[in-house]
Amino acid sequence: MNGASRDALAAARERLDALTDNTSVDATRLADELAAVTALLHRESTLRRALTDPAQSGEAKAGLAQRLLGGQLGADSTDLVSGMVRARWSQSRDLVDALEELADTADLIAAQQDGTLDEVEDELFRFSRITAGSSELRAALTGRAGEGGAKADLLHTLLGGRAKPVTERLVTRLVTAPRGRSLEGGIESLSKLAAARRGRTVAEVVSATPLSETQKRRLGDALARIYGRPVHLNLDVDPSVLGGVRVRIGDEVINGSIADRLDEASRRMAG
Repeated sequence: MNGASRDALAAARERLDALTDNTSVDATRLADELAAVTALLHRESTLRRALTDPAQSGEAKAGLAQRLLGGQLGADSTDLVSGMVRARWSQSRDLVDALEELADTADLIAAQQDGTLDEVEDELFRFSRITAGSSELRAALTGRAGEGGAKADLLHTLLGGRAKPVTERLVTRLVTAPRGRSLEGGIESLSKLAAARRGRTVAEVVSATPLSETQKRRLGDALARIYGRPVHLNLDVDPSVLGGVRVRIGDEVINGSIADRLDEASRRMAG
């Protein structure tokens, strides 16, 4: 997002945090209702444009949102959405993207409130590794042939009772309403949102063999010193790295594996 949309999203995040600081607010219900508005505005382009029309005053747009949503959503969700449409958005799609992010964040806040956020982070990562390792499963979850209900049923079979309810809700929303997101990109975005709730960075670590607790602690401490904030390690094992570790944080890759060093040496020799 750029310009006005970035500022509007920042303000919406602040309002969501303030709202969910109140323990009487049901963050899970808030997530479901924001997700419903996301789906509505994604589907109804005319309404989406009306709620982001720069030629209309913020109060007029908020009034429209109140009339449309007031009888369908709880007061907290209606007020939050009304506040968002008062703001200026660079593109109408940005409002929908922001609502989607807030819905996911509200679910993660619910996990944080009940002390399961760390488990949700780990489950999201494990789910991403499972789908990456099974082309059949990935095709079933991302193919156009499958209906949303069938995909949701498949996910419930895979995750129901095995993962936290928040994890299942987040993944189900992503799979049944991807809105142009890839499965991998969507899971990565969810992981980043979860890490942000803890004020830390996510590092994807691949090693030839499982790291010991001491190795994990030392690596985490070293990365925290480099990046100036706590770093959550998502760990994976891949014998092809031959030794050492490969670490990816965002777009930055730290190559410390034997395989990487061999590849580099080969490239230098070829050059």
